[in-house]
Amino acid sequence: MRKLVLSLIMSLALASPAFAGLNVVATLPWIGSLAKEIGKDKISVTTLVKPSQDPHMVEAKPSMILAGRKADILMYDGLDLEIGYLPLILESSRNPKIVPGKPGNFDCSRFVNVIEKHTAVDRSMGDVHPLGNPHYHFSPSNILRVAEGMTNALADLDRGNADYYRANFKSFAAKWKERQNQWQHINLRGKKFVAYHHFFEYLAAEYGFRITEYVEPKPGIPPSAAHIERLIEDMKASKPSGILVTPSIGLKEAESLGAKTGVKVIVLPQDVGSMKGTDDLFSFMDKVISSLR
Repeated sequence: MRKLVLSLIMSLALASPAFAGLNVVATLPWIGSLAKEIGKDKISVTTLVKPSQDPHMVEAKPSMILAGRKADILMYDGLDLEIGYLPLILESSRNPKIVPGKPGNFDCSRFVNVIEKHTAVDRSMGDVHPLGNPHYHFSPSNILRVAEGMTNALADLDRGNADYYRANFKSFAAKWKERQNQWQHINLRGKKFVAYHHFFEYLAAEYGFRITEYVEPKPGIPPSAAHIERLIEDMKASKPSGILVTPSIGLKEAESLGAKTGVKVIVLPQDVGSMKGTDDLFSFMDKVISSLR
């Protein structure tokens, strides 16, 4: 009898694993947050990059490769933002599910209206992204497009729960569009800002403000003393509404520039969870828009 009970328990454990849903690996926090909105309790989500990290400076770790090995689907920003670590994960994880061309390889940028594409790039231009600006998660319209693409990808991989994913997307889209209407009521059209890095171009395009100058003379290149002096003179004359910066990239330089010009420094979250009270995409975007008032 004892052997029979043990045999039955083992059989049930094998037939009903603790979690039988899709194993989702997301490179960035906003992607993981969006996946949770669509997949909820039918998926488990592992996010590779911390909210506080500079997304341009991430290096591959053994834990990332292990996560890739276990993934049913790998979701990433694309446009070469993850060029420093994603190729190594794809190669070293040896997981045929997530290689390019397979359903488990999900490039979020395929669903985005990409801006700042370059036909020719050389080192003199700084750390530019030839395929386009990868920081499209600051655009609510692009988030909605990615969410729909993500829904279809999850539904294709897990057909038994396809209706569940689509219902979650419908609910998310309704809430997101309602919040979009609220964000549009904050009038930013015609405002001028200085930015440290090319983070906010999608945001500017969607809400009608302008980024007139950059603290970085070229993307990824720290400003020289001469560049800062020229920028100070320009800002005193043009009187921008603020200096846009994120917590992990250029904050010290922006604060110094603000002190010398009297222009306020506006610290925006770079990703979900990078500042207090930005624990999901809704609160992330709330913080971004309200900070620009």
